[in-house]
Amino acid sequence: MAVENPVTAPSGDQTRIHNIGYRTYDGPRLGRSYATRSLYSQSLRGAYGLGRSVKSKVLPMLLFVVMCVPAAIMVAVAVATKANDLPVDYTRYAIIMQAVISLYVASQAPQSVSRDLRFKTVPLYFSRPIETADYVRAKYAALASAMFILTAAPLIVLYVGALLAKLDFADQTKGFGQGLVSVALLSLLFAGIGLVIAAVTPRRGFGIAAVIAVLTISYGAVSTVQAIADAQGSSGAIPWIGLFSPVTLIDGLQSAFLGASSAFPGAVGPSSGEGVVYVLAVLGLIAACYGLLMRRYKKVGL
Repeated sequence: MAVENPVTAPSGDQTRIHNIGYRTYDGPRLGRSYATRSLYSQSLRGAYGLGRSVKSKVLPMLLFVVMCVPAAIMVAVAVATKANDLPVDYTRYAIIMQAVISLYVASQAPQSVSRDLRFKTVPLYFSRPIETADYVRAKYAALASAMFILTAAPLIVLYVGALLAKLDFADQTKGFGQGLVSVALLSLLFAGIGLVIAAVTPRRGFGIAAVIAVLTISYGAVSTVQAIADAQGSSGAIPWIGLFSPVTLIDGLQSAFLGASSAFPGAVGPSSGEGVVYVLAVLGLIAACYGLLMRRYKKVGL
């Protein structure tokens, strides 16, 4: 018994070619620079929860307020008491508030990169006219800019308040400029460390815990060892011990070159020669963080 073949080729008069309206794109092609700027802008907005849910805005905005409120209180006290100077130097403010800054880095660094790793969207970025270096630069610059906004805003409050209190304009302007340099370096250093740690794991919770541990435990350990050295009369070792924590690195650098008072035990800040080592250590760490991020995302992009 013969069996019909169910698959038969269509006859010539049944073949149709349908034009469904696809057209080539004739508009402007904005290229890598536009894509990089867009990624930077989106990442910077995301660092404060802008363009995201209300829940995502709560913590970064709360930390921003916490950073600025003590500065406003200091200004109010200076104005009310007609003080001759502010209660805290511009270069000291970020060191005093380092716990809040560390918490901000810990919360926003994983949000910036861990989500892309978790949902495997990094290769999609690289399918566009954007390369590994563009992605790393955009993410690094966005988090550093967000941190600079966080740390510079209270300094602006202090500076405006000092001028309203009619404090010496030249002294306040000099101190304000030194404070901006200090928080700029701090922002670059903390952003790099936070992103490197967060880029290791796609789990946001693990990233948050790891960043907090690195920043806070290192500061606590270094401060404890410095206090022990001071108690034993080994004051010469105090500046060298400060090289092993991001917070004390910034503290030592600004006390050596920005006229800041040192928070080290016994106020034993680094000398000019030791300060050069601090500068090299900070710049070396920033460069190392960038290099590690480049290496990480070259592998992820595959």
